[in-house]
Amino acid sequence: MKTFNIGLLAHVDAGKTTLTEQLLYAGGAVRNLGSVDSGTAKTDFLEIEKQRGISVVSSAARIELPEKDVAVNLIDTPGHADFSASVERALYILDAAVLVVSAVEGIEAQTELILDALKKTKTPTIVFINKIDRAVSDVAGVLKALEKQAGGCLFMSEVTDEGSRECSAQNRSGDAFFEAVCEFVADADDAFALKYLEESVTERQAWLSVTQLFLKGEAMPVFCGSAQLGMGVSQLLSFVAETADSSGGKAALGGAVQNADEPILSGIVYKVTHDKSMGKIAHLRLFSGEVKSRGEITVSSFPERQKVTQVRRYVGEKFTDIGLLSAGDVGAVCGLSHVKAGDTVGKAWKAQNLAFSTPFLSVQASLTEEGDIRPLIAAFEELSDEEPSLSMQYESGEKELIISVAGKIQLEILTAVIKERFGLNVLFSPPTVIYKETIQKSGTGFDAYTMPKPCWAVVSLDFEPLPLGSGFVYDKGNVPNDQMFYRYQRHVETAVKETLAQGLYGWEVTDLKVTLSGGEHHTVHTHPLDFFLCTPIAVMKGLKNCGTRLLEPYQKLVVSVPEEFSGKIIGDIIAMRGICENQTIADGRFLLEATVPAAESLDYSTVLLHKTGGKGTLRARFCGYRPCPEGFTAETKRRGVNPLDRDKWILTRRSAMGK
Repeated sequence: MKTFNIGLLAHVDAGKTTLTEQLLYAGGAVRNLGSVDSGTAKTDFLEIEKQRGISVVSSAARIELPEKDVAVNLIDTPGHADFSASVERALYILDAAVLVVSAVEGIEAQTELILDALKKTKTPTIVFINKIDRAVSDVAGVLKALEKQAGGCLFMSEVTDEGSRECSAQNRSGDAFFEAVCEFVADADDAFALKYLEESVTERQAWLSVTQLFLKGEAMPVFCGSAQLGMGVSQLLSFVAETADSSGGKAALGGAVQNADEPILSGIVYKVTHDKSMGKIAHLRLFSGEVKSRGEITVSSFPERQKVTQVRRYVGEKFTDIGLLSAGDVGAVCGLSHVKAGDTVGKAWKAQNLAFSTPFLSVQASLTEEGDIRPLIAAFEELSDEEPSLSMQYESGEKELIISVAGKIQLEILTAVIKERFGLNVLFSPPTVIYKETIQKSGTGFDAYTMPKPCWAVVSLDFEPLPLGSGFVYDKGNVPNDQMFYRYQRHVETAVKETLAQGLYGWEVTDLKVTLSGGEHHTVHTHPLDFFLCTPIAVMKGLKNCGTRLLEPYQKLVVSVPEEFSGKIIGDIIAMRGICENQTIADGRFLLEATVPAAESLDYSTVLLHKTGGKGTLRARFCGYRPCPEGFTAETKRRGVNPLDRDKWILTRRSAMGK
């Protein structure tokens, strides 16, 4: 049976989980429909999900279609922007995506982010325009917006009585639709266009061409319906089944690492959960090879082999012991005590860095009542394995616990989860913006750690600035092994990455390239850990020589207000150091797109509602880091000793190393 992994993605409240329930029901996977409102949805099983009516973690379910010899794994992902990291990891495991868009709200902030990510990764995408039974449904408007942002839309549905409970959505058919399909394919495929001009194309050939364009991420079929009423669901499921059947299983091998004799184990952990009796549960997609109960595997965050105690298949919170996970499938593995979400299983699989979600806020966490903070630290350590973007930092000297978050909704969820799961009452400080640093010019960093004996480590590094958004690039250089053992060169690489977490102002350093240009060890005096001591000094000297400047996070705002408020809104944007971009007036409303520093706009949604008497709406999404104004400074408290204080750093590190 071929396996096809489909992810359901959407902006919050577009109806994604309701559609998941309808697909499970239509595919015969469940006997009774679950409901988000009643808290019975199969894929929203956490207590906080039932209470809030939103998905906060990715959840799997399965439909088996024996007549097609196809099994479809459905991955229901969170819709709220605060949980975008979970969506990002899910994208790495999909064969295709179903993007759910509300016919009422249209293309929203999170929808735009998802569309950009799907386009970047060329993930085959189906769009389901939901809620066509609502009074203000605007299918034509949604189609226009989809075509503008993503292109390649092929409208598959014929909608009648839109905007009423009597509406219907059926698959388009007939000669007119056949002509539309042929013209669509001809625009993308010259060979097909030639056949079409010669009038030698059959309906089957046209449909196969559409399927192939879809699987290559070059065609986006668009269906319509109402998940609440179950309308349009069977047509969507039929398309998924037909596509999975005609893919020949190729999609299930996307990114697989193959060997001529036998497949090499390769997969990715997209989620980590916790079971009271079994401990950590690693939910993964396998690209090649297989994972068996009582077998051993490795993950990227832990060097030693770990034993698998059980292999499970989950449907919501329920599971079955399947014993074996094969290539192309999604399952869960028990027994990996050292695993984090985002880990590679077995052979490293090269995935594109989406930079889909970047938490740009930090908060201090503490207990509501004074007491031993260690249980709270342990709780966040466990939660950080499940959601690495939390990026927990604890400084024992200051007794401060700092975590990174994406927004206020995530804080509310964390408060509830920590109370329910760990029995702790946590208190968070008001969020503050996370700045970053980047170097101002090229330069070098050098240090020779040769005293007091026994020690010997010499490191020379070259620094080069990169364009904004490039991230960090490390170049191993060409230092020969007899000058510096390769194992020591790996120590340098690790130490460089760790040191750049705190620059001259204490913030993470990004958008630069660091090259190992020289160095040496001593066959007698070098201690195995000397380069971990020497490299941070060289890095910090390099940053000082190059100089660093601060970068701040920006948000893309889309503001809609009655026309009479346009002047006030433009004034607000300018006062927030924002840049006004597109401005339009239609039907008495003013629509403005702008980019604004996050630090200035965190509370603007509340301000906007107050100024417009509740008549204004705001969509906001993170859109990257940009340089701070000239002369602006913002330092954060450094964790541990600064390597620039060389004597104190050496003394502290030597004590920690037991030298």
